[in-house]
Amino acid sequence: MTTRVNVDRREFLKAGAATGAGLTLAFWLPSGIAQMSGPGKTAGAAAPARFAPNAFVRIGSDNSVTVIVKHLEMGQGTYTGLPTLVAEELDADWAQIRVEGAPADARLYNNLLWGPAQGTGGSTAIANSFEQMRKAGATARAMLIAAAAEIWRVPADSITVRKGVVMHKASRRQATFGQLAGKAATMPVPAEVRLKDPHEFVYIGKRVARKDTKAKTNGSAQFTLDVKLPGMLTALVAHPPLFGANVKGFDAGKAKAVNGVVEVVRIPTGVAVLAKDFWSAKQGRDALSVEWDNTGANKLGSKEILAQYKELAENPGLVARKEGDVEAALQGAAKKLEAAFEFPYLAHAAMEPLDCVVKLGADGCEIWNGEQLHTGDQHAVAGLLGLKPEQIRINMLYAGGSFGRRANPKSDYVLEAVSIAKAINGRAPVKMIWTREDDMRAGYYRPFNYHTLRAGLDAQGNLVAWQHRIVGQSIAAGTAFEGMLVKDGIDATSVEGAANLPYRIPNLLVDLHSPKIGVPVQWWRSVGSTHTAFSTEVMIDELAAAAGKDPFEFRRTLLDQHPRHQAVLELAAQKAGWGKPLPQGRGRGIAVHESFNSYVAQVAEVAVGKDGGIRVERVVCAVDCGIAVNPDVIRAQMEGGIGYGLSAALYGAITLKDGRVEQSNFHDYNVLRIDAMPQIEVHIVPSSEKPTGVGEPGVPPIAPAVANAIFAATGKRLRNLPLKLQA
Repeated sequence: MTTRVNVDRREFLKAGAATGAGLTLAFWLPSGIAQMSGPGKTAGAAAPARFAPNAFVRIGSDNSVTVIVKHLEMGQGTYTGLPTLVAEELDADWAQIRVEGAPADARLYNNLLWGPAQGTGGSTAIANSFEQMRKAGATARAMLIAAAAEIWRVPADSITVRKGVVMHKASRRQATFGQLAGKAATMPVPAEVRLKDPHEFVYIGKRVARKDTKAKTNGSAQFTLDVKLPGMLTALVAHPPLFGANVKGFDAGKAKAVNGVVEVVRIPTGVAVLAKDFWSAKQGRDALSVEWDNTGANKLGSKEILAQYKELAENPGLVARKEGDVEAALQGAAKKLEAAFEFPYLAHAAMEPLDCVVKLGADGCEIWNGEQLHTGDQHAVAGLLGLKPEQIRINMLYAGGSFGRRANPKSDYVLEAVSIAKAINGRAPVKMIWTREDDMRAGYYRPFNYHTLRAGLDAQGNLVAWQHRIVGQSIAAGTAFEGMLVKDGIDATSVEGAANLPYRIPNLLVDLHSPKIGVPVQWWRSVGSTHTAFSTEVMIDELAAAAGKDPFEFRRTLLDQHPRHQAVLELAAQKAGWGKPLPQGRGRGIAVHESFNSYVAQVAEVAVGKDGGIRVERVVCAVDCGIAVNPDVIRAQMEGGIGYGLSAALYGAITLKDGRVEQSNFHDYNVLRIDAMPQIEVHIVPSSEKPTGVGEPGVPPIAPAVANAIFAATGKRLRNLPLKLQA
């Protein structure tokens, strides 16, 4: 594979004199790689107006190779995956690879699948960077070879590179990358580069040590809480107990009397208490007296919301997909099944609650946080402060999980932190911290959803009709993503996994209601597939039982036009020992689902106690995500996704009463504990297809697989999450 570029439109940044870090080879690629039209600059510096490069590789005279990673590392492995791609084509030694997070600059670091925007989400990090980062490494390698060829006066094609050493076998000469960096910086950018064929891969598809492990185990990793700036104040915000409420008035007297409290200010989202340390701010907030205006607030509880949703489900919604004539097919069906499914609001519950550090200056604003939606936050902050986006500098630190929460479409917590700094006129840097209780109660959530399904079988047990109605809030409506994700009133994130159902069904209808409820919602790990996978895969299981057919074989037959679905289904069933007898009180359940262009099937083995207790003993997972760049990371993501999905399947629920969130911390919003984690086997389907997502696709199949296993063990169908069995 080659890429052709106009040499006249690109330049290689020339290294300066060696000082400290030594000579540096800075490498740029055009966006398409990226668009360029002039001389380069160092990563993070302001780009000249006529030149907008992407910078990914720096090689120092100390022989270090620094890979600039444009995506947030929040535990999912981007600081390993993206450097793997560079190291592969550069033929670097893995030990010499260093990783640096990119600053917020969409001109340099845009997500190629999103257009002119930088950010991490939708399981796109490897998918959008696969060729881009490989070309970055391959071009840098070619320039190092060209430098060696000129110095040694030998043909470039007689030079080889292996583990960071450039060699000329005939003359037995060799040099490190660092020794060639200065000369390489003067070489012209090649008009084309060759990328390796898969059989040549040294790192891709193999296990490599994660690049974030050492820092995270020795304490040197920088999270937002680790940031300390001179004169910095810590801020906690008193948020309204009802969504949509506003501050009517407040008395700061008792809060200011707390030792360490410096100031109390009103901001758009509540009242902020600033102090010299967290505990003083927490005590100050506890002492604060706030009167809330609840005039426009949401006062509905979960029961009232469900009642509204059930009423909406009685009538047709906007059509997301239609094939054939469902009503006629249902009328002629030999067997008809109907089912309803309820899904509560869910908190993201990341290990690190939301936090952000802000420093306002005369010429701009600097931010430190686990930044997930760089461009959106940069523009939102610029709008709040009346500045240009390039005046907003964002330093991307590690994040202790996110599951979508830090990629808030309205930049909520980042704007809140900036609002606090603005309220004190920027006279001190501000570290805003949300407690776990804030994280649970102040929004945003996976939307509450209600599904109804009707389906019909003919006399031979063939599936002939399928009608699926979804009721749930739109995530994208009212955000900058609406134009991209909402078409003809249908939010794609509400119907994904349902509107693209892969089963061969001649008559199919999927429709949607998107009620406006005053509870803040946003994407949650695997987004719409968190609920559509459950309703569709449980319904398919019910239909298999009604047809008197094996659930695995029933699915396999209906997937005859989708070989990648079939392949993971067959692999998971085979590895799980599908069909082998189990002891009484145990059952196996199976589910298969596509999300983020990856295919995952899971078989869950469940034990049900006499008291109705549910224990997931074993999960066998098969995944097809294209080329497996880092198999160990893929396995970890499947395991983590299964654990995360089990938390929601068995425990997760944010409930409201009179508009107030009832949960506050892990004592009443339970998550899976380590002693309840099942034995997990992950099998990766060999593939030559381009890589696809792995951060989220492990989540959707686990809940239906468990529900189907419970049915196999007990004969009882559970259609609502979280799953509960009566003794």
